[in-house]
Amino acid sequence: MRGLAALVRDLAVRTPESRERGVDLWRALAICLVVFGHWFVVAVTYQDGRLSGYNALDVLRWLDPVTWLFQVMPIFFLVGGYAAGASMASHRASGGDGVGWVLRRTDRLLRPATALFLVLPLVSVAAVAAGVNSQLLGHAAWLASIPLWFLLAYLVLMLLTPWLHALHRRAGLAVPVVMVVLVAIADLLRRGLHVPVVGQSTYLLAWMAIYQLGFCWRDGLLRLTPGKALAVVAGGLVALVGLTVVGPYPVAMVGHNTAPPSLALMTLAITQIALILALTPAANRWLRRTGPWRAVVAVNAVILTVFLWHMTAAAVAAALLYPTGVLRQPPPQSTSWLLWRAPWIAACVLVLVVLVALFARIELRRTRLRSVERDVRRDGATVCGSVAVVAGLLLVAVAGPGYHGPTGLPWAGVLSYLCGAAVLRVARNRPARPDSGRSSPPAS
Repeated sequence: MRGLAALVRDLAVRTPESRERGVDLWRALAICLVVFGHWFVVAVTYQDGRLSGYNALDVLRWLDPVTWLFQVMPIFFLVGGYAAGASMASHRASGGDGVGWVLRRTDRLLRPATALFLVLPLVSVAAVAAGVNSQLLGHAAWLASIPLWFLLAYLVLMLLTPWLHALHRRAGLAVPVVMVVLVAIADLLRRGLHVPVVGQSTYLLAWMAIYQLGFCWRDGLLRLTPGKALAVVAGGLVALVGLTVVGPYPVAMVGHNTAPPSLALMTLAITQIALILALTPAANRWLRRTGPWRAVVAVNAVILTVFLWHMTAAAVAAALLYPTGVLRQPPPQSTSWLLWRAPWIAACVLVLVVLVALFARIELRRTRLRSVERDVRRDGATVCGSVAVVAGLLLVAVAGPGYHGPTGLPWAGVLSYLCGAAVLRVARNRPARPDSGRSSPPAS
């Protein structure tokens, strides 16, 4: 942890004055809200020697409006697009190509994920050997793998970024506008005419539209004064009430509104983006202070580790505390259940701190990547490795909470992911030949 503190101090001191510090704040805030939101709604049960659980949102309907505050994945895709746009512009300006950018950008993303794909199967095999109940093992592995849904969507957008950014440079703000319209049309076809295949397209289109808005924000195309932005927020809230309370969409911004993303979720996303535009100038001024900025830098330094392991922390905390009777199980509708959320979340925090201490160094390691030679072999390896990684993530994400063998996660998904990650690592670190042509320089 001392290494993390030293790195945070160094990064904070070296931050250029021109940096849009609010972007880092919104990323950190979004992930923290997701983590605490997931922990809050996990309702664990232990009865007759069997540990299980369910989503408290299925029971506590009064929490539905609260999900408008905790459904912040749009914010993460927005700031992800902002950061990718800045990185891609810098990479292109220094002579780099799109495939080289993908290889470099995926390095930090896949290293923490690969650790998860290695550790969970090893722990599962050990648990099977120790005689752990297969039903419990399957549910725990599924719980730990929940963050991979997000990782899958984000990785696909990252792989498509060279083409998406080129499209942005040609058409600008028109690109996300068209995508939002397509999401609305697909959603109406799915709900009104029951065309499920068309509706499923919004899984990619919705997040892609918000990612493109990140490009637009970075390039100054989303220009709103704080007053106008707040007016958009007010209009968005009115539209949300009309779509959910009055209209046909559920009030909760999880579940049916996210599987697949609906028009109501897109309305929430636009409202959140307008609120961010209104608050960012004040946030930038506040983050000029040393303390707040160091805190934001610290969270962002280990943000993937925190996100990928937070549901594992919940599974470990449940296995340690509920069978021993340390935590009580009052009915979810009671005040006692709400009060017992505090020690439950505190336990999850403690377990996550241990996991971050163990695995954060993988994310913190700053790998010196070699200049990668532009050739057909590199490009082919990048495509094959990317397809294998995406396929592995998809197989794990859709597997569900059943028992999938001693590896915990589906073995085909684990194997596909690890092979793909290995291929990308080889392509990323293969040195250029001394007599080769121009090579892509390191990304900034």
